[in-house]
Amino acid sequence: GSRIAMTLIRYMSTPRPTIEYFFSFLSLWSYVGSLVFQDVVKRNNATIDFKPINLFDAFEAGGSKKVRERPVPRQAYRLVEMKRWRDRRGIPLTMWPKYYPVDTSLGHRMLLAAVQGGHDVTAFAHAGLKAVWADELNVADPATLIRLADVSGLNGQLLLKRAGDSTIKAREGELTREAMDRQVFGAPFYFYRGEPFWGQDRLDHLEQAIESRRAPILWPDPSELDPTTARKS
Repeated sequence: GSRIAMTLIRYMSTPRPTIEYFFSFLSLWSYVGSLVFQDVVKRNNATIDFKPINLFDAFEAGGSKKVRERPVPRQAYRLVEMKRWRDRRGIPLTMWPKYYPVDTSLGHRMLLAAVQGGHDVTAFAHAGLKAVWADELNVADPATLIRLADVSGLNGQLLLKRAGDSTIKAREGELTREAMDRQVFGAPFYFYRGEPFWGQDRLDHLEQAIESRRAPILWPDPSELDPTTARKS
Protein backbone atom coordinates (compact mmCIF):
# COMPACT_ATOMS: atom_id res chain seq x y z
CA GLY A 1 0.00 0.00 0.00
CA SER A 2 2.72 2.47 0.95
CA ARG A 3 4.68 1.62 -2.19
CA ILE A 4 1.67 2.37 -4.39
CA ALA A 5 1.08 5.60 -2.48
CA MET A 6 4.69 6.73 -3.01
CA THR A 7 4.45 5.90 -6.71
CA LEU A 8 1.29 7.98 -7.01
CA ILE A 9 2.92 10.88 -5.18
CA ARG A 10 5.90 10.83 -7.55
CA TYR A 11 3.59 10.51 -10.55
CA MET A 12 1.44 13.45 -9.46
CA SER A 13 4.37 15.67 -8.47
CA THR A 14 6.20 15.24 -11.78
CA PRO A 15 5.39 17.99 -14.31
CA ARG A 16 3.30 16.63 -17.15
CA PRO A 17 5.24 16.28 -20.42
CA THR A 18 4.00 18.54 -23.21
CA ILE A 19 4.25 17.37 -26.81
CA GLU A 20 3.91 19.88 -29.63
CA TYR A 21 2.01 18.26 -32.47
CA PHE A 22 2.27 19.74 -35.97
CA PHE A 23 -0.25 18.02 -38.23
CA SER A 24 -2.89 18.53 -40.90
CA PHE A 25 -6.19 16.84 -41.61
CA LEU A 26 -4.66 16.01 -45.00
CA SER A 27 -1.65 14.23 -43.51
CA LEU A 28 -1.71 10.52 -44.26
CA TRP A 29 0.89 9.63 -41.66
CA SER A 30 -0.72 11.78 -38.98
CA TYR A 31 -3.79 9.58 -39.45
CA VAL A 32 -1.84 6.32 -39.44
CA GLY A 33 -0.19 7.23 -36.14
CA SER A 34 -3.09 9.08 -34.54
CA LEU A 35 -4.42 6.41 -32.19
CA VAL A 36 -0.96 5.17 -31.25
CA PHE A 37 0.04 8.75 -30.47
CA GLN A 38 -2.97 9.01 -28.17
CA ASP A 39 -1.77 5.86 -26.39
CA VAL A 40 1.71 7.34 -25.91
CA VAL A 41 0.15 10.48 -24.45
CA LYS A 42 -2.03 8.52 -22.03
CA ARG A 43 0.76 6.19 -20.87
CA ASN A 44 2.99 9.15 -20.06
CA ASN A 45 0.32 11.46 -18.61
CA ALA A 46 1.31 13.98 -21.28
CA THR A 47 -0.51 16.92 -22.78
CA ILE A 48 -0.70 17.80 -26.48
CA ASP A 49 -0.18 21.25 -27.92
CA PHE A 50 -2.19 20.89 -31.14
CA LYS A 51 -0.69 22.86 -34.04
CA PRO A 52 -2.55 22.35 -37.34
CA ILE A 53 -0.65 23.69 -40.34
CA ASN A 54 -0.94 24.22 -44.07
CA LEU A 55 0.72 20.98 -45.16
CA PHE A 56 1.59 22.02 -48.68
CA ASP A 57 3.23 25.25 -47.52
CA ALA A 58 5.42 23.13 -45.24
CA PHE A 59 6.17 20.77 -48.14
CA GLU A 60 7.26 23.65 -50.35
CA ALA A 61 9.40 25.31 -47.69
CA GLY A 62 11.15 22.03 -46.93
CA GLY A 63 11.70 21.00 -50.55
CA SER A 64 9.16 18.17 -50.50
CA LYS A 65 6.80 17.46 -53.39
CA LYS A 66 3.09 16.67 -53.49
CA VAL A 67 2.36 12.98 -54.00
CA ARG A 68 1.60 13.11 -57.74
CA GLU A 69 4.69 15.23 -58.39
CA ARG A 70 7.06 12.65 -56.92
CA PRO A 71 9.01 10.14 -59.03
CA VAL A 72 6.92 7.09 -59.94
CA PRO A 73 9.01 4.63 -57.89
CA ARG A 74 8.43 6.76 -54.78
CA GLN A 75 4.70 6.93 -55.50
CA ALA A 76 4.60 3.16 -55.87
CA TYR A 77 6.56 2.49 -52.70
CA ARG A 78 4.28 4.85 -50.79
CA LEU A 79 1.36 2.51 -51.59
CA VAL A 80 3.37 -0.45 -50.29
CA GLU A 81 4.03 1.41 -47.06
CA MET A 82 0.39 2.45 -46.75
CA LYS A 83 -0.78 -1.17 -47.00
CA ARG A 84 1.90 -2.34 -44.59
CA TRP A 85 1.05 0.27 -41.95
CA ARG A 86 -2.69 -0.18 -42.48
CA ASP A 87 -2.33 -3.84 -41.56
CA ARG A 88 0.10 -3.22 -38.72
CA ARG A 89 -2.10 -0.55 -37.12
CA GLY A 90 -5.32 -2.43 -37.87
CA ILE A 91 -7.04 0.65 -39.26
CA PRO A 92 -9.21 1.37 -42.30
CA LEU A 93 -7.25 3.26 -44.94
CA THR A 94 -8.14 4.42 -48.44
CA MET A 95 -5.27 4.48 -50.93
CA TRP A 96 -6.67 7.36 -52.99
CA PRO A 97 -9.24 9.33 -50.93
CA LYS A 98 -12.16 10.88 -52.79
CA TYR A 99 -11.65 14.28 -51.16
CA TYR A 100 -7.91 14.80 -51.35
CA PRO A 101 -6.54 17.34 -51.52
CA VAL A 102 -9.04 19.87 -50.16
CA ASP A 103 -8.74 23.13 -48.25
CA THR A 104 -8.30 22.32 -44.54
CA SER A 105 -8.37 25.92 -43.33
CA LEU A 106 -11.92 25.93 -41.95
CA GLY A 107 -11.53 22.63 -40.10
CA HIS A 108 -8.21 23.67 -38.63
CA ARG A 109 -9.68 26.99 -37.49
CA MET A 110 -12.61 25.22 -35.84
CA LEU A 111 -10.12 23.04 -33.99
CA LEU A 112 -8.15 26.12 -32.90
CA ALA A 113 -11.37 27.77 -31.73
CA ALA A 114 -12.04 24.73 -29.57
CA VAL A 115 -8.51 24.87 -28.17
CA GLN A 116 -8.95 28.56 -27.41
CA GLY A 117 -12.16 27.68 -25.59
CA GLY A 118 -10.31 25.24 -23.34
CA HIS A 119 -11.73 22.08 -24.88
CA ASP A 120 -9.99 18.75 -25.44
CA VAL A 121 -9.69 18.40 -29.21
CA THR A 122 -8.07 14.97 -29.29
CA ALA A 123 -11.18 13.26 -30.65
CA PHE A 124 -11.86 16.02 -33.18
CA ALA A 125 -8.30 15.92 -34.50
CA HIS A 126 -8.58 12.17 -35.05
CA ALA A 127 -12.05 12.53 -36.58
CA GLY A 128 -10.72 15.02 -39.12
CA LEU A 129 -7.90 12.69 -40.12
CA LYS A 130 -10.14 9.62 -40.29
CA ALA A 131 -12.70 11.56 -42.34
CA VAL A 132 -10.16 12.06 -45.13
CA TRP A 133 -8.26 8.78 -45.03
CA ALA A 134 -10.93 6.23 -44.11
CA ASP A 135 -14.44 7.65 -44.39
CA GLU A 136 -13.95 9.67 -47.61
CA LEU A 137 -15.67 12.75 -46.26
CA ASN A 138 -15.06 16.29 -47.42
CA VAL A 139 -13.37 18.20 -44.58
CA ALA A 140 -13.80 21.46 -46.49
CA ASP A 141 -17.59 21.12 -46.13
CA PRO A 142 -19.02 23.08 -43.17
CA ALA A 143 -21.86 20.63 -42.53
CA THR A 144 -19.40 17.73 -42.42
CA LEU A 145 -17.16 19.61 -40.00
CA ILE A 146 -20.07 20.47 -37.73
CA ARG A 147 -21.03 16.81 -37.61
CA LEU A 148 -17.44 15.70 -36.88
CA ALA A 149 -17.15 18.24 -34.09
CA ASP A 150 -20.48 17.25 -32.59
CA VAL A 151 -19.65 13.54 -32.47
CA SER A 152 -16.31 14.50 -30.87
CA GLY A 153 -18.13 16.10 -27.93
CA LEU A 154 -17.88 19.68 -29.17
CA ASN A 155 -20.39 22.30 -30.31
CA GLY A 156 -19.87 22.25 -34.06
CA GLN A 157 -22.17 25.15 -34.89
CA LEU A 158 -20.48 27.40 -32.33
CA LEU A 159 -17.01 26.42 -33.53
CA LEU A 160 -17.99 27.15 -37.13
CA LYS A 161 -19.03 30.64 -36.09
CA ARG A 162 -15.89 31.22 -34.03
CA ALA A 163 -13.66 29.98 -36.85
CA GLY A 164 -14.24 33.32 -38.55
CA ASP A 165 -12.77 35.34 -35.68
CA SER A 166 -9.74 37.41 -36.62
CA THR A 167 -7.74 36.00 -33.69
CA ILE A 168 -8.33 32.45 -34.91
CA LYS A 169 -7.36 33.33 -38.49
CA ALA A 170 -4.22 35.00 -37.20
CA ARG A 171 -3.34 31.97 -35.09
CA GLU A 172 -3.76 29.69 -38.12
CA GLY A 173 -1.21 31.68 -40.10
CA GLU A 174 1.16 31.96 -37.14
CA LEU A 175 1.32 28.19 -36.73
CA THR A 176 2.29 27.52 -40.34
CA ARG A 177 4.95 30.23 -40.16
CA GLU A 178 6.19 28.78 -36.88
CA ALA A 179 6.39 25.34 -38.46
CA MET A 180 8.50 26.61 -41.33
CA ASP A 181 10.72 28.64 -38.99
CA ARG A 182 11.33 25.46 -36.98
CA GLN A 183 12.19 23.45 -40.11
CA VAL A 184 9.00 21.40 -40.15
CA PHE A 185 8.83 19.96 -43.66
CA GLY A 186 5.97 17.47 -43.34
CA ALA A 187 3.56 15.90 -40.89
CA PRO A 188 3.27 14.61 -38.33
CA PHE A 189 6.07 16.44 -36.60
CA TYR A 190 6.29 16.08 -32.84
CA PHE A 191 8.48 18.20 -30.57
CA TYR A 192 9.31 17.29 -27.00
CA ARG A 193 11.51 19.70 -25.03
CA GLY A 194 12.61 21.13 -28.36
CA GLU A 195 13.64 17.79 -29.86
CA PRO A 196 12.07 17.07 -33.27
CA PHE A 197 10.53 13.72 -34.20
CA TRP A 198 9.35 13.42 -37.81
CA GLY A 199 6.80 10.76 -38.69
CA GLN A 200 4.53 8.40 -36.83
CA ASP A 201 7.19 5.70 -37.10
CA ARG A 202 9.24 7.73 -34.59
CA LEU A 203 6.65 7.50 -31.82
CA ASP A 204 8.71 4.87 -30.00
CA HIS A 205 11.66 7.28 -30.02
CA LEU A 206 9.40 10.01 -28.66
CA GLU A 207 8.15 7.79 -25.85
CA GLN A 208 11.68 6.70 -24.99
CA ALA A 209 12.74 10.35 -24.72
CA ILE A 210 9.87 11.04 -22.32
CA GLU A 211 10.42 7.95 -20.17
CA SER A 212 14.20 8.22 -19.96
CA ARG A 213 14.21 11.95 -19.19
CA ARG A 214 17.43 12.20 -21.16
CA ALA A 215 18.69 15.49 -22.53
CA PRO A 216 16.94 16.47 -25.77
CA ILE A 217 18.71 16.04 -29.10
CA LEU A 218 18.17 19.38 -30.80
CA TRP A 219 18.47 20.58 -34.38
CA PRO A 220 22.16 20.79 -35.33
CA ASP A 221 23.98 24.10 -35.41
CA PRO A 222 24.39 25.34 -39.01
CA SER A 223 28.13 24.76 -38.72
CA GLU A 224 27.47 21.04 -38.26
CA LEU A 225 25.96 20.88 -41.75
CA ASP A 226 29.30 21.79 -43.33
CA PRO A 227 31.48 18.66 -43.35
CA THR A 228 34.69 20.69 -43.57
CA THR A 229 33.82 22.83 -40.58
CA ALA A 230 32.34 19.94 -38.60
CA ARG A 231 35.48 17.78 -39.01
CA LYS A 232 37.64 20.55 -37.60
CA SER A 233 35.55 20.97 -34.46
